[in-house]
Amino acid sequence: MEGQVNAAQEGRLREIGMTVAADDGLVIAGTLALPEGEGPYPAMVLSWPIQLDREANRGGARLNLGRPTAEALAAKGVASYRFDPRGVGETPGAARTTPLARYRQDAAAVLRAVAARPDVSTVGAIGYSEGAEQAAWLAAHAGAASAVLLGCAAQTGEEVYLWGAARWGKDDLPSPVRMALRLLGRTPQEQVRRMFAKLKAAKGDTARIYGFPVSRAFREWLTYDPKRDFEAIRVPVLAITGEKDLNVDLDDLDVIDDLVHGPVETRRFPDLTHLLRCDPGPASRRTYREQYARPVDPGLLEEVATFVSSAGRAGGPGDASPCS
Repeated sequence: MEGQVNAAQEGRLREIGMTVAADDGLVIAGTLALPEGEGPYPAMVLSWPIQLDREANRGGARLNLGRPTAEALAAKGVASYRFDPRGVGETPGAARTTPLARYRQDAAAVLRAVAARPDVSTVGAIGYSEGAEQAAWLAAHAGAASAVLLGCAAQTGEEVYLWGAARWGKDDLPSPVRMALRLLGRTPQEQVRRMFAKLKAAKGDTARIYGFPVSRAFREWLTYDPKRDFEAIRVPVLAITGEKDLNVDLDDLDVIDDLVHGPVETRRFPDLTHLLRCDPGPASRRTYREQYARPVDPGLLEEVATFVSSAGRAGGPGDASPCS
């Protein structure tokens, strides 16, 4: 179902409110972005971590990734659809109790709905962080014609957190947390292991850790291994991770390259952080607040849009151009 074209749009991008019916009837809200011309256009479904809305925002953590990605794709003649996950933004649902598999099914329903449009030729998927794992799943199991994986891990969620915890500097943690760890005599990795052991032992749809609710999907993601999805992919893939990413191991690009059976291009993007901004100083989470205030790196978006518009030419590991 479509809404009205946003009359404020100018140039090469037209945006239309579009809803999609999930397999269980729930209505998923999103935005269809169309380039100039009549089409049919190649299209990409945009997938972010499930706690973020269609623009990749949540509270003070505002990546503002949705619209810039749509604009970069439209400039290359590519349509896109970005949507609010179940229980987020304008999409109803119980986010805390929804299983991870249901989010995958919702994304597959979105991909089918976009592919059914007469003004769309093929549909691929672009994902960021945990959303990149969902994009890989769509390429492996739901017919996505290509996949772009930004900051994508090739490990279980628990392994991702433990790898990141080993790289937390003393200034990356709030003072009360540093003091608590010192009193307990634990390293950040030891504390993360204890927390996740409690979460994995919890029963039912909901769990709490230190009084805070933790969703069922997150608990399932802790043990989810995306490598089995990479092995099932037969379509073109572009995987990009920043050299200053403190959340994802840069060497995971090599794992993706080894496992995917379709044409693969990997990029190690100089100075790029996990927030998809370039930071010239030493890699540190202390600069995250300042990074949120800046736009997503335009050079990264150009690289993604060029890959998508070229229908995923075959290639191997390589290095990206410096940040813009």
